[in-house]
Amino acid sequence: MNRKIFTLAVLLVAAPTISSAASVYKWIDENGVTHFGDRQPTGQQSESVSIRTGKSSEGSRPSPQQQVEALEEQEAEQAEQRQESAVEEARRKQREANCETARSNLSILQRNSRIRVEENGEMRYLSEEEIEEKRNEFEEIADENCGTPSEQ
Repeated sequence: MNRKIFTLAVLLVAAPTISSAASVYKWIDENGVTHFGDRQPTGQQSESVSIRTGKSSEGSRPSPQQQVEALEEQEAEQAEQRQESAVEEARRKQREANCETARSNLSILQRNSRIRVEENGEMRYLSEEEIEEKRNEFEEIADENCGTPSEQ
């Protein structure tokens, strides 16, 4: 009984190999009609035809090493994009902070407040010219940082 099961298993394993190796023949009859068959016709000139299957050939598939290299390259590109987006995010946050500070300082300057600063450990008030210089400086900072990055 074991011998029969073994023989049957060998035949089942070998059957696809045998069937895929079967030849297909092509011939043209006396009326000019093209025929295909799995047996070579008797008394007719025929040629063997190779058959393409729906499976991809091994030559067109990348090797495992190439697949690993492609995956590593893709991961490196993704890491670089994440790094770039983190840098862009940090720049955007810094620009927002600069914009907010510049607008706040401009608001204070536009209220005609007296501005007191500390220099060398002493407190003093800014003159009208110094206030105007500061106003121009903060307007420039606001222009640079409050607009969209594409406006620069």
